[in-house]
Amino acid sequence: MEAENHTGVLEFLLLGLSDDPEQQLLYFGLFLYVYLVTVLGNLLIILAVSSDPHLHTPMYFFLSNLSLTDICFISTSVPKLLVNIQAQNKDISYTECLTQVYFLNTFAGMENFLLTMMAYDRFVAICHPLNYTVIMNPRLCVLLVLLSWLTMFWVSLIHILLLNRLTFSTGTEIPHFFCELAQLLTVTTSDTLMNNIFMYVVAVLLCVLPMTGILYSYCRIVSSLVRMPSLAGKYKAFSTCGSHLCVVSLFYGTGFGAYLSSAVIHSSQRSMIASVMYTVVTPMLNPFIYSLRNKDVKGALGRMLSRGASCL
Repeated sequence: MEAENHTGVLEFLLLGLSDDPEQQLLYFGLFLYVYLVTVLGNLLIILAVSSDPHLHTPMYFFLSNLSLTDICFISTSVPKLLVNIQAQNKDISYTECLTQVYFLNTFAGMENFLLTMMAYDRFVAICHPLNYTVIMNPRLCVLLVLLSWLTMFWVSLIHILLLNRLTFSTGTEIPHFFCELAQLLTVTTSDTLMNNIFMYVVAVLLCVLPMTGILYSYCRIVSSLVRMPSLAGKYKAFSTCGSHLCVVSLFYGTGFGAYLSSAVIHSSQRSMIASVMYTVVTPMLNPFIYSLRNKDVKGALGRMLSRGASCL
């Protein structure tokens, strides 16, 4: 197949999850349901946090930002998948593909940063409770979130500029249901040394280091809990971390699985399954984890729904 410059490649072909029409109908219904549940669940978390003064704390400020990021994250890939299944079309334009890569990287990086901020918040709350309000002041929280967004906007932009240098063959097939950075690097006809170097440097700086920070925070938290004399105090302190630990395990577990399946095992089918868990299932489960395991969120949701019912 003759290689052409990227300006001549009008579109890619997303091979999707299946070619079987019956399976495609099943996938359409399943992904539509998951998408609607994810958007609704995360919107409820955002509304509950913003409407309840008891939840105007750093922890829930980060949680509402995480819910917003989850909505954006799943909205980057699933709507295009649904449209392609409905239209029986596998095409995605070059511009759409790069746009998808840009926002997927941005929102994945934001999830990573927000989970790290939430771990730091729990570390300060448990290990330095007397200085908590001084350290985790509103100005610092807003600054951390803004810096994270700016960092991911620029990092994702550099990824796109490096991708824009590459050439692709006409009718390039992507064995996935969305455009993923690693997949594009495997189907290009150009040398990807610079892209790979930048990708791995970013992975170390923006993934490994924050994950190390999360592990360090929880090591210090566990150390503080062990020294607590009261069993009730230990339970109360650790219960505030339970939901966050579940989300962290889900996010990094599925993300690591997606990396292994694409970079190590080289199985496109396993890579797609892992990516579904990473980009679709995780954003859906996050609001359920926080609402079911957190009494404050459950209480705020109950009060918000009761106020809404009384207004009808």
